[in-house]
Amino acid sequence: MTLRELLDTGQPTLGGWLSIPSAFSAELMGRSGFDWVCIDTQHGLIGYDQMALMLQALSITGTPALVRVPWNGPEHVMKALDAGAQGVIVPMINNADDARSVVETVKYPPVGTRSWGPIRAALDVVGYSAESANANTLVIVMIETRDGVENLDEILSVPGVDAVYVGPMDLALAHGITPTLNVSDERHEQLIRMILDGCRRHGVVAGIHCDSVETIGRWWDLGYRMCTLASDAGLMRAAATQAVQAAAAHPLRKAPVVDQHSTSAGYA
Repeated sequence: MTLRELLDTGQPTLGGWLSIPSAFSAELMGRSGFDWVCIDTQHGLIGYDQMALMLQALSITGTPALVRVPWNGPEHVMKALDAGAQGVIVPMINNADDARSVVETVKYPPVGTRSWGPIRAALDVVGYSAESANANTLVIVMIETRDGVENLDEILSVPGVDAVYVGPMDLALAHGITPTLNVSDERHEQLIRMILDGCRRHGVVAGIHCDSVETIGRWWDLGYRMCTLASDAGLMRAAATQAVQAAAAHPLRKAPVVDQHSTSAGYA
Protein backbone atom coordinates (compact mmCIF):
# COMPACT_ATOMS: atom_id res chain seq x y z
CA MET A 1 0.00 0.00 0.00
CA THR A 2 1.34 3.44 -0.88
CA LEU A 3 1.39 6.19 1.70
CA ARG A 4 -1.27 8.09 -0.23
CA GLU A 5 -3.57 5.06 -0.07
CA LEU A 6 -2.87 4.72 3.65
CA LEU A 7 -3.63 8.38 4.33
CA ASP A 8 -6.81 8.17 2.27
CA THR A 9 -8.19 5.69 4.83
CA GLY A 10 -8.26 8.48 7.40
CA GLN A 11 -6.52 6.27 9.97
CA PRO A 12 -3.77 7.73 12.17
CA THR A 13 -0.32 6.78 10.92
CA LEU A 14 2.95 6.26 12.75
CA GLY A 15 6.14 7.54 11.17
CA GLY A 16 9.82 6.93 11.79
CA TRP A 17 12.56 9.50 11.26
CA LEU A 18 16.07 8.99 9.91
CA SER A 19 18.90 11.34 10.88
CA ILE A 20 21.88 8.96 10.62
CA PRO A 21 23.44 8.60 7.15
CA SER A 22 23.22 4.82 7.00
CA ALA A 23 21.38 2.38 4.75
CA PHE A 24 21.51 -0.18 7.57
CA SER A 25 19.85 2.24 9.97
CA ALA A 26 17.18 2.85 7.33
CA GLU A 27 16.59 -0.87 6.87
CA LEU A 28 16.32 -1.43 10.63
CA MET A 29 13.75 1.35 10.96
CA GLY A 30 11.91 0.06 7.91
CA ARG A 31 11.65 -3.40 9.48
CA SER A 32 10.33 -2.04 12.79
CA GLY A 33 6.70 -1.69 11.75
CA PHE A 34 6.38 2.02 10.99
CA ASP A 35 3.68 3.03 8.51
CA TRP A 36 6.19 5.31 6.79
CA VAL A 37 9.72 6.59 7.33
CA CYS A 38 11.16 10.00 6.50
CA ILE A 39 14.78 10.62 5.56
CA ASP A 40 15.78 14.01 6.96
CA THR A 41 18.19 15.86 4.69
CA GLN A 42 17.45 19.22 6.31
CA HIS A 43 18.66 18.70 9.88
CA GLY A 44 19.89 15.11 9.64
CA LEU A 45 23.48 14.32 8.70
CA ILE A 46 22.45 12.88 5.35
CA GLY A 47 23.74 13.85 1.90
CA TYR A 48 22.36 12.84 -1.49
CA ASP A 49 24.55 9.76 -2.01
CA GLN A 50 23.51 8.30 1.35
CA MET A 51 19.88 9.30 0.82
CA ALA A 52 19.71 7.24 -2.37
CA LEU A 53 21.12 4.17 -0.58
CA MET A 54 18.66 4.68 2.29
CA LEU A 55 15.75 4.80 -0.14
CA GLN A 56 16.98 1.51 -1.59
CA ALA A 57 17.12 0.01 1.90
CA LEU A 58 13.57 1.14 2.68
CA SER A 59 12.39 -0.35 -0.63
CA ILE A 60 13.67 -3.73 0.56
CA THR A 61 11.38 -3.47 3.60
CA GLY A 62 8.37 -2.25 1.62
CA THR A 63 7.99 0.79 3.87
CA PRO A 64 6.77 4.00 2.19
CA ALA A 65 9.58 6.57 2.22
CA LEU A 66 9.48 10.34 2.36
CA VAL A 67 12.35 12.81 2.20
CA ARG A 68 12.47 16.09 4.08
CA VAL A 69 14.44 18.27 1.71
CA PRO A 70 16.83 20.98 2.94
CA TRP A 71 14.84 23.83 1.41
CA ASN A 72 12.15 24.73 -1.10
CA GLY A 73 14.29 24.31 -4.21
CA PRO A 74 13.78 22.25 -7.39
CA GLU A 75 17.30 20.87 -7.15
CA HIS A 76 16.44 19.24 -3.82
CA VAL A 77 12.86 18.17 -4.53
CA MET A 78 13.38 16.66 -7.98
CA LYS A 79 16.43 14.63 -7.01
CA ALA A 80 14.68 13.19 -3.96
CA LEU A 81 11.72 12.14 -6.09
CA ASP A 82 13.91 10.74 -8.88
CA ALA A 83 15.71 8.66 -6.25
CA GLY A 84 12.43 7.03 -5.26
CA ALA A 85 10.77 9.03 -2.47
CA GLN A 86 6.98 8.74 -2.45
CA GLY A 87 6.76 12.36 -1.42
CA VAL A 88 8.63 15.31 0.02
CA ILE A 89 8.31 17.32 3.21
CA VAL A 90 9.32 20.90 2.45
CA PRO A 91 10.27 23.25 5.32
CA MET A 92 9.50 26.90 5.96
CA ILE A 93 6.49 27.42 3.69
CA ASN A 94 5.34 30.99 4.28
CA ASN A 95 2.69 31.76 1.66
CA ALA A 96 0.72 30.51 -1.32
CA ASP A 97 3.55 31.28 -3.75
CA ASP A 98 5.88 29.03 -1.74
CA ALA A 99 3.28 26.24 -1.78
CA ARG A 100 2.62 26.61 -5.51
CA SER A 101 6.36 26.40 -6.14
CA VAL A 102 6.50 23.04 -4.33
CA VAL A 103 3.52 21.62 -6.22
CA GLU A 104 4.93 22.74 -9.58
CA THR A 105 8.30 21.17 -8.79
CA VAL A 106 6.75 17.86 -7.67
CA LYS A 107 4.36 17.44 -10.61
CA TYR A 108 5.25 16.66 -14.21
CA PRO A 109 3.78 18.81 -17.03
CA PRO A 110 1.14 19.87 -17.76
CA VAL A 111 0.40 20.15 -14.02
CA GLY A 112 3.88 21.29 -13.02
CA THR A 113 7.45 21.69 -14.19
CA ARG A 114 9.18 18.53 -12.94
CA SER A 115 11.85 17.35 -15.33
CA TRP A 116 11.71 13.74 -16.55
CA GLY A 117 14.35 11.49 -15.01
CA PRO A 118 12.86 8.93 -12.57
CA ILE A 119 16.07 6.91 -12.39
CA ARG A 120 14.89 4.92 -9.34
CA ALA A 121 11.33 6.13 -8.96
CA ALA A 122 10.16 4.06 -11.93
CA LEU A 123 11.80 0.79 -10.85
CA ASP A 124 9.14 -0.44 -8.43
CA VAL A 125 6.12 0.97 -10.26
CA VAL A 126 4.51 -1.03 -13.06
CA GLY A 127 3.52 1.31 -15.87
CA TYR A 128 5.21 4.34 -14.34
CA SER A 129 4.17 7.51 -16.15
CA ALA A 130 3.92 11.22 -15.60
CA GLU A 131 0.22 10.80 -14.89
CA SER A 132 0.71 8.02 -12.32
CA ALA A 133 3.51 9.95 -10.60
CA ASN A 134 1.39 13.09 -10.44
CA ALA A 135 -1.45 11.12 -8.88
CA ASN A 136 0.65 9.28 -6.29
CA THR A 137 3.47 11.60 -5.21
CA LEU A 138 2.74 13.49 -1.99
CA VAL A 139 3.27 17.22 -1.46
CA ILE A 140 3.72 17.91 2.25
CA VAL A 141 4.42 21.47 3.38
CA MET A 142 5.70 22.56 6.76
CA ILE A 143 3.86 25.29 8.65
CA GLU A 144 6.29 26.56 11.27
CA THR A 145 6.69 30.33 10.87
CA ARG A 146 4.63 33.41 11.71
CA ASP A 147 3.95 34.02 8.04
CA GLY A 148 2.99 30.40 7.53
CA VAL A 149 0.38 30.58 10.29
CA GLU A 150 -0.95 33.95 9.14
CA ASN A 151 -1.24 32.71 5.56
CA LEU A 152 -2.50 29.26 6.51
CA ASP A 153 -5.74 29.35 4.52
CA GLU A 154 -4.13 30.63 1.35
CA ILE A 155 -1.41 27.97 1.59
CA LEU A 156 -3.94 25.18 2.10
CA SER A 157 -6.05 26.49 -0.79
CA VAL A 158 -3.26 25.73 -3.28
CA PRO A 159 -4.32 22.74 -5.42
CA GLY A 160 -1.96 19.81 -4.98
CA VAL A 161 -1.03 20.35 -1.33
CA ASP A 162 -1.75 16.98 0.27
CA ALA A 163 -0.63 17.43 3.86
CA VAL A 164 0.84 19.79 6.41
CA TYR A 165 3.66 18.73 8.69
CA VAL A 166 4.02 20.90 11.78
CA GLY A 167 7.46 21.59 13.21
CA PRO A 168 6.60 22.42 16.84
CA MET A 169 10.09 23.66 17.71
CA ASP A 170 10.33 26.28 14.94
CA LEU A 171 6.65 27.12 15.44
CA ALA A 172 7.40 27.96 19.06
CA LEU A 173 10.59 29.90 18.28
CA ALA A 174 8.79 32.00 15.69
CA HIS A 175 6.18 33.02 18.26
CA GLY A 176 8.48 33.75 21.19
CA ILE A 177 7.66 30.49 22.99
CA THR A 178 10.17 28.11 24.54
CA PRO A 179 10.70 25.38 21.93
CA THR A 180 9.67 21.87 22.94
CA LEU A 181 7.96 18.82 21.46
CA ASN A 182 6.24 18.15 24.78
CA VAL A 183 3.86 21.08 24.40
CA SER A 184 2.71 22.66 27.66
CA ASP A 185 2.36 26.37 26.83
CA GLU A 186 -1.28 27.19 26.01
CA ARG A 187 -0.20 29.58 23.23
CA HIS A 188 1.83 26.80 21.63
CA GLU A 189 -1.06 24.34 21.77
CA GLN A 190 -3.43 26.94 20.37
CA LEU A 191 -1.20 27.39 17.33
CA ILE A 192 -1.12 23.62 16.79
CA ARG A 193 -4.91 23.46 17.09
CA MET A 194 -5.27 26.39 14.68
CA ILE A 195 -3.24 24.58 12.03
CA LEU A 196 -5.32 21.43 12.48
CA ASP A 197 -8.53 23.43 12.09
CA GLY A 198 -7.17 24.88 8.84
CA CYS A 199 -6.37 21.39 7.55
CA ARG A 200 -9.91 20.28 8.31
CA ARG A 201 -11.40 23.27 6.48
CA HIS A 202 -9.44 22.44 3.34
CA GLY A 203 -9.47 18.64 3.46
CA VAL A 204 -5.70 18.42 3.97
CA VAL A 205 -4.02 15.76 6.10
CA ALA A 206 -2.45 17.11 9.30
CA GLY A 207 0.91 15.83 10.52
CA ILE A 208 3.21 16.81 13.37
CA HIS A 209 6.65 15.94 14.76
CA CYS A 210 6.48 14.17 18.15
CA ASP A 211 8.83 13.01 20.88
CA SER A 212 7.04 10.12 22.57
CA VAL A 213 4.18 7.65 22.48
CA GLU A 214 2.27 9.90 24.88
CA THR A 215 2.66 12.93 22.60
CA ILE A 216 1.54 10.91 19.60
CA GLY A 217 -1.58 9.76 21.44
CA ARG A 218 -2.34 13.35 22.38
CA TRP A 219 -2.21 14.60 18.80
CA TRP A 220 -3.93 11.53 17.33
CA ASP A 221 -6.84 12.14 19.72
CA LEU A 222 -6.97 15.75 18.56
CA GLY A 223 -7.09 14.79 14.88
CA TYR A 224 -3.52 14.72 13.55
CA ARG A 225 -2.97 11.76 11.22
CA MET A 226 0.78 11.79 10.45
CA CYS A 227 2.77 11.58 13.67
CA THR A 228 6.45 10.75 14.02
CA LEU A 229 7.47 8.59 16.97
CA ALA A 230 11.21 9.22 17.10
CA SER A 231 14.41 9.31 15.08
CA ASP A 232 16.96 6.55 14.67
CA ALA A 233 19.50 8.72 16.50
CA GLY A 234 17.12 9.48 19.37
CA LEU A 235 16.06 5.86 19.78
CA MET A 236 19.64 4.60 19.73
CA ARG A 237 20.82 7.15 22.28
CA ALA A 238 17.86 6.53 24.58
CA ALA A 239 18.31 2.74 24.46
CA ALA A 240 22.08 2.97 24.90
CA THR A 241 21.75 5.37 27.84
CA GLN A 242 19.20 3.15 29.53
CA ALA A 243 21.39 0.07 29.09
CA VAL A 244 24.52 1.81 30.40
CA GLN A 245 22.67 3.17 33.44
CA ALA A 246 21.25 -0.28 34.21
CA ALA A 247 24.70 -1.88 34.00
CA ALA A 248 26.30 0.90 36.05
CA ALA A 249 23.84 0.24 38.88
CA HIS A 250 25.47 -3.16 39.57
CA PRO A 251 27.11 -3.18 43.05
CA LEU A 252 30.53 -4.14 41.67
CA ARG A 253 30.51 -1.05 39.46
CA LYS A 254 30.87 1.08 42.60
CA ALA A 255 33.78 -0.95 44.05
CA PRO A 256 37.38 0.21 43.48
CA VAL A 257 39.12 -1.45 40.57
CA VAL A 258 42.03 -3.72 41.63
CA ASP A 259 44.78 -4.64 39.17
CA GLN A 260 45.10 -8.36 39.97
CA HIS A 261 48.22 -8.85 37.84
CA SER A 262 50.19 -6.13 39.61
CA THR A 263 49.15 -7.31 43.10
CA SER A 264 50.04 -10.96 42.54
CA ALA A 265 53.39 -10.07 41.02
CA GLY A 266 54.38 -7.99 44.05
CA TYR A 267 55.01 -4.75 42.20
CA ALA A 268 55.41 -1.72 44.45
